[in-house]
Amino acid sequence: MSFRYIGFAKTVMVALLLATTPLFAINIILNQYAERRAITEMEAMGNVSVHRAEEAISTTVSLLQRLDRDDVQTCSAEDRVIFEKQIVEHGMIDAIGLADASGQRMCIIPDRDLAGKIILPPIRADGPLVGIGMLERSFLGAHAAVISWDLKNQTRLFAEVTPAVIAMDPGPEYLRSYRRTELRLGNNLLWYSVGGYNSVDSDPEAMLSVETASELYPLVATVTAPASSARQAVQDLKVLAAAACAGIALLFVAIGVWFSWRPESEANDEFAAAIRNGEFIPFYQPVMDIESHRLRGCEVLMRWRRQNGVIVSPGQFMAYAENNDHIFEMTRHMMRVAVEEVGELYGDNPDLKLSINLFAGHFRDREIVSDIKAIFEKSRISYQQIVVEVTERHPLEDMELARKIIAELQALGVRVALDDVGTGHGGMAYLQKLGVDIIKIDKMFIDTISSDDSSTTIVDSMVELADNLGMGIIAEGVEMEEQIERLLELGVTAAQGYFFAQPMPAGEFIEFAERTELEARERDRMAAEAAAAERAASEADVKGAAA
Repeated sequence: MSFRYIGFAKTVMVALLLATTPLFAINIILNQYAERRAITEMEAMGNVSVHRAEEAISTTVSLLQRLDRDDVQTCSAEDRVIFEKQIVEHGMIDAIGLADASGQRMCIIPDRDLAGKIILPPIRADGPLVGIGMLERSFLGAHAAVISWDLKNQTRLFAEVTPAVIAMDPGPEYLRSYRRTELRLGNNLLWYSVGGYNSVDSDPEAMLSVETASELYPLVATVTAPASSARQAVQDLKVLAAAACAGIALLFVAIGVWFSWRPESEANDEFAAAIRNGEFIPFYQPVMDIESHRLRGCEVLMRWRRQNGVIVSPGQFMAYAENNDHIFEMTRHMMRVAVEEVGELYGDNPDLKLSINLFAGHFRDREIVSDIKAIFEKSRISYQQIVVEVTERHPLEDMELARKIIAELQALGVRVALDDVGTGHGGMAYLQKLGVDIIKIDKMFIDTISSDDSSTTIVDSMVELADNLGMGIIAEGVEMEEQIERLLELGVTAAQGYFFAQPMPAGEFIEFAERTELEARERDRMAAEAAAAERAASEADVKGAAA
């Protein structure tokens, strides 16, 4: 009771302090609110520009890929008719044509004066399949874009995207009158700009600026506005805030009383008891090598097995565990149980990897490093067999600290994977800052990889990114044979999903690992025997020919 009384007294003191705070403090708070709101609006403006550009590029690339696939690759009369039909069907496209290796138009529909003008850079042997550039033609601050597709025969299909697709002016009126928006492609190539505000020579503290980067293409939208324009939105609120100060203080008192005297949440009691009783258990989902069909390791997934035997999926409790800081002890428990359950299997198979899921809170301090040392240092599972996964869906609060923690883990030999890549706050800069070792392609891209050109393009880009940065890559959520075939074509050799196995208890996973290894050895033996028989037959043919 005394603790509650002290908490209540503190709440009353804070409320009185708020009630007597000078008016300028209220103005500061409202100004900060206005600026945060303006930044949110500016982020939305940038997102609109980026998303419209992404849609235009993806739609155009899909069209050019389809023309290539249908062998519409020449300047013949028949192909020109098809080009014209596609322009009619795709309102965002002004023209379609063919360019030679030097980047000069060979033909274009609708017919225009070719005049030997170069619109694309010369073809390079190591150049990308897709090229994106800008033309001089513009409308309302937006340039016409030219998107090309390499036919691998020293020619390229290209399409010119109308400037009207990207020429837009989103956002609330109080910001649109003062802000400047720019959309740039690649190495500072301006695609679109609107607004007259210029931040050059401005006081940085008097200026708001937001950058929004595309996760699919090298696109960056920059929105800049003076902070004074944001504050206009809260002038009336400042007057009301002064009058309502006492009411706010009373509200804080009421809230403080409720929090100080309410009983503990029954749900929190139940959850804490479940942790104490060891009701949270690990399930293991195999990660497979899709070339050799051998087991590479597994991902440890948390399940809640209640005392009545019912299994609860993580989607029903994980957010609660993270928000109430239960996740730290739950993660430690998962690691301890994994050591007990599969430590012998991993000790006998040093190439197997054990993936453990972390969340953003684990990177707020170094405690996770101490936990991993304490649990695995003397176990049969070596540091080199451990992979920790952090999701891209939730941004890390302190990137510099997170990078230091990741570096400490990597110094032990632990590898770090970025989960759900392509769905959150990532991008090349994010990957480079974190210095992760592995990227995991989210299931949403794998689901449509065999039927959607955009998903294939995205996965192909991720594979190229992983290769360039020296990272491993794993596909998640694989469920069909055709997905395996497509992944192999794209250069992905590791995957997990229901096609191989569902998450399973330790006993079933150990049996799966042993059975998989026996099957792999039998395949190797049969392949060796077949190769030996083929060599013997070849030698016999040679001897017969000599006789």
